[in-house]
Amino acid sequence: MKTQAIIPTAGMGVRFQTDLPKPLVELCGKPLCVYALEIFEKSPAVDSVILVGQKERLSQLKNIVSQYGLKKIVQVVAGGETRRESVACGLAVIDDDTDVVLVHDGVRPLVSLKVIEDAVAFCGKWDAVVTAVAVKPTIKRVNKDSLLVEETLDRGELWEIQTPQAFKKNILLKAHQQNKDSNPTDDAVMVEQLGVKVKVSPGDYKNIKITTQEDLAIAETFLKLQSSSSEATLKR
Repeated sequence: MKTQAIIPTAGMGVRFQTDLPKPLVELCGKPLCVYALEIFEKSPAVDSVILVGQKERLSQLKNIVSQYGLKKIVQVVAGGETRRESVACGLAVIDDDTDVVLVHDGVRPLVSLKVIEDAVAFCGKWDAVVTAVAVKPTIKRVNKDSLLVEETLDRGELWEIQTPQAFKKNILLKAHQQNKDSNPTDDAVMVEQLGVKVKVSPGDYKNIKITTQEDLAIAETFLKLQSSSSEATLKR
């Protein structure tokens, strides 16, 4: 299967409180989005990558692609006002002979090769795949007005959805064409609206999405631990 990845990096991230687009904020000396891009660069399951960013930042993104030697990035295109629009901009330039499309948040820097490869492998059998991890805490449904607990949900049925998400190309194109939600939370929800079954692929609890400054600090800690572990292994 020919597999292309779309990585949107156009979001500002209002909650992050920065003048830079969140994917360009530095994490341990590198732009945040570079970490995910480098993993996709290494993945044998991915043939090429389409990078989507803010129109006024495209030259900066192209410089990053050159600086970090990211050979798999074949297109750097302008995104839209929402994540859905940005993914649609990526789909507009997808190759005709592509079978599977991966969509991955540019602000999930700690994605692993295994997570990527498992999602692609599942998409060999299923039309749509989401990476996810089982929910650990107790989750309660609460009345949004009174803040009174209405129900304690069965934790065994709850999964936290991550990216990458993998789709047969024609299914994802159809989902975007027929979508009526102006701001869906992810691509999978649009596919679900077509009546397509979505398969869960095991994710990784370290595969966090950087939404706040606290998330950035957590990612930095993970990276430092990872670096220390690698150095210890080399010394053995």
